[in-house]
Amino acid sequence: MTYLEVKQVTHHFFKEQQVATALEDVNFTVASGEFVSFLGPSGCGKSTLLSLLAGLLKPTTGSINFAEPDVEIGYMLQQDFLFPWKTIEDNVALGLTLQKRKNREIIDELLEQFELAHTKKLYPTQLSGGMRQRIALARTLAVKPTLLLLDEPFSALDFRSKLSLENFVSNTLKQFSTTTILVTHDISEAIAMSDKVFIFSPRPGSIVKSFIIPQEIRELTPFEARNAPAFQVLFQEIWKELDSDEY
Repeated sequence: MTYLEVKQVTHHFFKEQQVATALEDVNFTVASGEFVSFLGPSGCGKSTLLSLLAGLLKPTTGSINFAEPDVEIGYMLQQDFLFPWKTIEDNVALGLTLQKRKNREIIDELLEQFELAHTKKLYPTQLSGGMRQRIALARTLAVKPTLLLLDEPFSALDFRSKLSLENFVSNTLKQFSTTTILVTHDISEAIAMSDKVFIFSPRPGSIVKSFIIPQEIRELTPFEARNAPAFQVLFQEIWKELDSDEY
């Protein structure tokens, strides 16, 4: 079932007498519960597209349509944006508080599921970068989003923490059956976590090719997927598709 359809989307930024085209004629669909990634050179409009999907910007032309009228969107960035003066449980509760449906049982259940129950009375500065990102994900999922947008959430982590969090996020989102879109510069990350990968051209960004990740890779954890024979084959195909000078 198609959950999201983006059709002929073009977006311009207007500055004084200049017009900068960020995206041009972008078309794609995402199925319900699917995990897709956007890959492309810096400045090609991937993050702009997330802002359009989140409703923070309106496309200059084209349409963005969802299968349901009321879409709950979660947005997770490279920075965790946890409030340093709030405890972990209060940070996780923030989204629920804003929706006026704060529920301690939901918070406790999430922290337990994320193996972070022991941290609820701690403060963000007392946690590692990987644990802080787990908290940020828990806060995002507390409001039960039907669409999760991830803008390079692992890029600031060391390699070990990055792999650990990839595994955790992948398993968690499968349990929640959350439709997810990831922006990344990491080819390995995109292959290991996704059902489908969209390749963007340099600015103005448009989708030049899509890759469906083989089932034999999707059945593995992101860590295990990197050792699959099909992984290296697909990595080389995607690498050749990207302009390495721009990427």
